[in-house]
Amino acid sequence: MTDLYTFVTGPLAWVAFGIFIIGSIYRLVSMYALAKAKDGSSLAYMSWYYGLRSILAWMVPFKSQGWQSDPLATVTTFVFHIAFLLVAVFLNAHVVLWDTAFGISIPSLPSYMGDVISFVAIAGCAVFAYRRLTLPHVKGVTRCQDWFALILVVMPFITGVLAYHQVGPVLLMTTLHVIFAELLIALIPFTRLSHALFILFTRAYMGSEFGGVRHANDW
Repeated sequence: MTDLYTFVTGPLAWVAFGIFIIGSIYRLVSMYALAKAKDGSSLAYMSWYYGLRSILAWMVPFKSQGWQSDPLATVTTFVFHIAFLLVAVFLNAHVVLWDTAFGISIPSLPSYMGDVISFVAIAGCAVFAYRRLTLPHVKGVTRCQDWFALILVVMPFITGVLAYHQVGPVLLMTTLHVIFAELLIALIPFTRLSHALFILFTRAYMGSEFGGVRHANDW
């Protein structure tokens, strides 16, 4: 098990980051080429002003009609993404990783805060699952890939919490945590999680069309 842990925290980690970087570049370039081929005229009215205006407007909770129409989804979405970023970047063990692998030194969260935020993120995933199971307008468009993406996201949190609280064999849980995290990183460009790559471009496109062409807000 020690050899497996050494492998997943060493070579496999770099493979995961490599797949993420190369896959992200490929997806972004291919989507740009597809947009240019299918709707080349849209690139002509892309606007920094309207694009940034749209992005900033949608980053404010309840500012858009879309956010206002579903308060539970709005609160869960914002809280989950903030929790995800806090844990991914500022958790103590992750801070050590940034320093060891990339020479980046950043402050870390207190251990108890990382634990609490992890539970918040897991609760957010539970709400997402609840909506997909119970709400007709969400259930109707839910596919297997949506469940797969949700599992990819929640498993690093679950295994991380289990490892932190020493539930089960600690080395096994820690190894599983690293493996699930690396799967998440590597598969972001190729799953529903690719919205992390495309959301800014999508919002910029929508904002440019609505603001520059239709002279209307897109929120």
